[in-house]
Amino acid sequence: MEAVIIIDVLRRAKANVIVASVEDKLEVVASRKVKLVADMFLKEAAELPYDLIVLPGGLPGAQTFASSENLSNLIKEQAKSNIPYGAICASPALVFEPHGLLKDQAWPKIRSASLSDASTPCLLKAVVDNPDYKVKAGNYFEL
Repeated sequence: MEAVIIIDVLRRAKANVIVASVEDKLEVVASRKVKLVADMFLKEAAELPYDLIVLPGGLPGAQTFASSENLSNLIKEQAKSNIPYGAICASPALVFEPHGLLKDQAWPKIRSASLSDASTPCLLKAVVDNPDYKVKAGNYFEL
């Protein structure tokens, strides 16, 4: 759902959205059996410039993102160039935090139990890490 909503909202706003697969196939099956077809593989997508990179969350998707060295390098380059990047749900904790990409923001970490037991609720605070944005923190989301 998170991927579909991000893609849909940005495309409705007339943004040029590229959906890239970190896996070795373009068709990706999300956690609730929703099938998505990526536009290209991450290796191809990494050669293009972006105004924004956004990662959906969810498990096991965030874990798959976390294991992608290509994705980590792309996000690090985005951060180094001071170009926005974002993630929701489990992706900030699993993808950004291990690489120091949360810029020392205070936020609750995902409890390890929630990574293995989908019935265990976990709260993450929404954080926008950019002093130019008017919204700094806000709602809590339950995984």
